[in-house]
Amino acid sequence: MGEMVDYPSNGGTSEGYLALPKSGSGPAVIVIQEWWGLVPHIISLADRFAEAGFVALAPDLYHGAHTTEPDEAGKLMMGLAMDQAAKDIAGAARYLAGRPETTGGVGAVGFCMGGSLALWSATVSDEITAAVGFYPALPWERMAPQWSNYQGKTAMIHCSEEDGTSAAPGIKTARAAIEEAGGTCVVHDYPGTHHAFVNDDRPEVYNASAAASAWARTVELLRTKL
Repeated sequence: MGEMVDYPSNGGTSEGYLALPKSGSGPAVIVIQEWWGLVPHIISLADRFAEAGFVALAPDLYHGAHTTEPDEAGKLMMGLAMDQAAKDIAGAARYLAGRPETTGGVGAVGFCMGGSLALWSATVSDEITAAVGFYPALPWERMAPQWSNYQGKTAMIHCSEEDGTSAAPGIKTARAAIEEAGGTCVVHDYPGTHHAFVNDDRPEVYNASAAASAWARTVELLRTKL
């Protein structure tokens, strides 16, 4: 359905997978990868967002690198330069906002590592007004979010039981900071779920019921806010 595209990123160029809706236009969403990189699962999610009526772009934050091995994924994640990631995500938001197919606002959705980056993205880009984080996994200290930038914006967080649910310290920190800034933060818990419960390429953690519920809530939020 989609194709790889280049887009400007703060004086440089980044690459990502772009999928367009059959209707030809709609609001935009940035789809942010797990620690594995821009793998088929993330591409399939971008396609699903396009099928739901969104202009979807999945940036390649590792710039060509990807893996199926947890040890290598951990190394790639730890080696991710946050200043460059911020440029790539903000550039993706500007790129989407400027595309003729984009007829609404710009949101961001991320998974695992990308869940944290998606929530963070609303603090580094004025264009991003709604962010959804699925089981965010990175400590906030790595990104040092300027949570005050959430004023008037909306966040949604999907929490697995394995990660500690909405009672986990990182989730509580984000929710309190977003609300203190004047933003809205909705949090959902999914009992009995493992981390990465949306990833249907990993049957050992995939939970079809929870994934369907989280997907429906995400699409409804983005359609309403964008």
